[in-house]
Amino acid sequence: MKSPTIAARRSRALLTGYFFGLGTVMAMWGARMPAIQQTAHLTTGQLTVVLLAAALGMVAGLQTAGRLAHLDRLPILISVGAVSLAGCLALLGQCRSLPTLLTTALAFGMAHGVLDVAVNSAAVQCQTAYGRPIMSSLHAAYSIGALGAAALAAVTARTGHSLLFLVTGLVLAGAFLALAPTARTLSGTDQPLAPVASRQCEAPPPRLTAGRVWLLGVLAAASLLGEGAAADWAAVHLHSLDASTAVSAAAFALYSGAMAIGRLAGDRLTAGFGSTTVIRAGAVLAAAGLTTGVVTSSTPVALAGWALFGLGLSITVPSLMTAAGAGGPRALATVAVIGYLGLLAGPALIGALAVVVTLSTALLLPALLAAAVAALAPRALEKP
Repeated sequence: MKSPTIAARRSRALLTGYFFGLGTVMAMWGARMPAIQQTAHLTTGQLTVVLLAAALGMVAGLQTAGRLAHLDRLPILISVGAVSLAGCLALLGQCRSLPTLLTTALAFGMAHGVLDVAVNSAAVQCQTAYGRPIMSSLHAAYSIGALGAAALAAVTARTGHSLLFLVTGLVLAGAFLALAPTARTLSGTDQPLAPVASRQCEAPPPRLTAGRVWLLGVLAAASLLGEGAAADWAAVHLHSLDASTAVSAAAFALYSGAMAIGRLAGDRLTAGFGSTTVIRAGAVLAAAGLTTGVVTSSTPVALAGWALFGLGLSITVPSLMTAAGAGGPRALATVAVIGYLGLLAGPALIGALAVVVTLSTALLLPALLAAAVAALAPRALEKP
């Protein structure tokens, strides 16, 4: 196998930084949500409207970036999206009223959407230049950034979120501005769209049919629904088993840690066995792990179940983004929009089901969807 060029290695390091920064910002925003609500004196309904504004902004950003993200525009979109996202985080910490929060959250969501499409599109091109799978490790940087930000938010719990958001946002914005000239040299952005030149990546051909794009999106939504379920319901599930507050919080930490570990190993597994095989095996593991975890009354087994769920789902989204990116930024944006709908709607759907049945029964939904991912992955990823 031909060794990657120096330019490709430099681009990989640069994209790793952008993924890390994206994970840091998003986790910081989510971890201090109660402080945002308290400072602005928001009711639960008003906070929901703020989150909806961020979600609508993200969808608009995803669609806009999908239309604008030609290969020669990716560096500028990445730089603008990254600096804007970090700047919006700094501004969110200074908002003290519902109108200012709504406006800033909308801009925050748009910047998130633009950066998400641009950085994943550039990652697909960098992977093509690299000649072997690297997407999973790039997404691992996102997970590691999110873990670090969550830990920082916990350690600084007694520090006002305004100062934390301001310092973090300004530091990241300065770093992204400093990287802007280097972003122009991202490897692969001057090359035509093509899948990775490797049998193991099993990427679909550049001309994706509408049906395959939608199928990739549905699988992404199924996977991201599971991520949303873990973020919002894992601790609640452990608490329902009479676990302590600390142990309950550990459920999502174990899930996130297992996902980061899986993504760090994902590229080697994909190179060795192929993305379809790895996704199917991981999805089966996720389904079995979560099912076991939610049907038990044992706290250790439940914790292990959430960890296996994160490990199993870890490679799914990077592989789906790789497949969609082979069809161009617009196809990737479509898959991202559909996928994030699952992330946003999933927790609410599980909550509604939990009202009708029990929470443990409602949490079988992500397990069933993981099983569906295992069944449908060959159709979505393998070449005809």
